[in-house]
Amino acid sequence: MQWLCSERILQLPRSGIRRMFDLAAKHPDAIHLCMGEPDFATPSFIIEAAFQAAKEGKTHYTPNAGFLSLRRAVAEKYKKEQGAYYDPEGEVLITVGAMEALVLTLMSILNSGDEVIIPDPYWPNYQAQVLLAEGKPVFVPLYEEGGWILTADRVLSHLTPRCRAIIINSPHNPTGSVYGSNELQEIVRVCKENDILIISDEAYEKIIYDGEYHSICSLPEMKSRTIVINTFSKTYAMTGWRVGYVLGPEPLIREMTKLQENVAACASSISQEAALTALKRGEEAVMDMLTKYRRRRATFLQEIEKTRSFSCCPPRGTFYAFVNVRRLGDKSEDIALRLLKEAKVVTVPGSAFGSGGEGYLRFSFATSEDNIREAFDRIRSIL
Repeated sequence: MQWLCSERILQLPRSGIRRMFDLAAKHPDAIHLCMGEPDFATPSFIIEAAFQAAKEGKTHYTPNAGFLSLRRAVAEKYKKEQGAYYDPEGEVLITVGAMEALVLTLMSILNSGDEVIIPDPYWPNYQAQVLLAEGKPVFVPLYEEGGWILTADRVLSHLTPRCRAIIINSPHNPTGSVYGSNELQEIVRVCKENDILIISDEAYEKIIYDGEYHSICSLPEMKSRTIVINTFSKTYAMTGWRVGYVLGPEPLIREMTKLQENVAACASSISQEAALTALKRGEEAVMDMLTKYRRRRATFLQEIEKTRSFSCCPPRGTFYAFVNVRRLGDKSEDIALRLLKEAKVVTVPGSAFGSGGEGYLRFSFATSEDNIREAFDRIRSIL
């Protein structure tokens, strides 16, 4: 029945991450070190705000761009934290999570055949989203020896006249790398010289362990060349609420809002009210979660040190670690399947994140320290 489906849909790759989730479902006693979301519940005051909004009848459509109150809060956040000034009435769009934000962005900036540079390894949805917008993903390799950071030279070696944008994800899924100001300046120079947009995926901006976070939009002359994508999912443990946002130049946001009308109409009114409360009152909860992530990260790195044939570049952000397993001599998918079947530990093969991920496994430490220790005891028992 393949004839039922469009060529556009058929070309989209299946997710290697979801495949591991499906396989793990057959092993109810497995320990999951694969999750791409916080294991914490949404803070209670956010849930209470949503209940109150529902009781007050805020259950209808919102403007396509989202409640102005939430857009103002988002603009204020970037003014305060990054020194970037956005007009909440024309340069901010509330979306159904960061995923929809990315799809709206790519569909709004790409013509058929336009190219988007994606650092490899990469979150696999980037590839699918570019293809959905009839663009061409161009993969630029990152290396562990270079701290998993994209360099200007590598960008230049992959540029063609059809390049429209570069996706920068910092902190980076799956490696945990974080771009410093100097590293961003190098990418900015290339983009300015070649008239390229930057799509800055900042979903993990608050989950950072070393140094300060820098957004490209804060750099001189880059606000007009940068499309910022963000979400409440990771920072506030709100993955199921499906609310995110885009910041960008007014002419682009205007057209994206038109597209929003035809895709989802608006983000959930209840989720928007919850997100507004998160921005206003969530700082203490975020710091509490970060403190726990720090402890889990330390425990994880201690266990890696004790595990033969495993090594990794300590993640500077996110709750992921990209573990080098090349010394085992097998493909990453085979190693992940062996860990699942023999050790009952779920990880994600690096190959699920592009060819640059082969030889690695992505581990998540968004779980308890006891689970981390027990998982590594199981792993060491079969190596």
